[in-house]
Amino acid sequence: QVQLVESGGGLVQPGGSLRLSCAASGRTFSGWVMAWFRQTPGEEREFIGYISWSGGRTYYADSVKGRFTISRDNAKNTVYLQMNMLNAADTAVYYCAADPVRAVVAARYGYWGQGPLVTVSS
Repeated sequence: QVQLVESGGGLVQPGGSLRLSCAASGRTFSGWVMAWFRQTPGEEREFIGYISWSGGRTYYADSVKGRFTISRDNAKNTVYLQMNMLNAADTAVYYCAADPVRAVVAARYGYWGQGPLVTVSS
């Protein structure tokens, strides 16, 4: 059974940084895509970016390009989301997702983490 366990959410000041982790277990993830989404109340999940598990290929939404970086540690089956220059608009619940096929639409992902809250506020 695939499990994605996230950690690292919390409160950060505007302009600050935060790193989220997503530890995957339950199967071999070679070839799978790991993605990050975020969601605010009343809105659909917004694509942030993805990374290919074996090749390290990344793709980001324009809204976070240059500020957010996705990386992975295959030995730990863990994917990271490094968020820099955070602002209030980045306040959301953040989710990691996994699937064999890369996509930018939430509905295409079959497995999800629990979604820690990130609050950007002074």
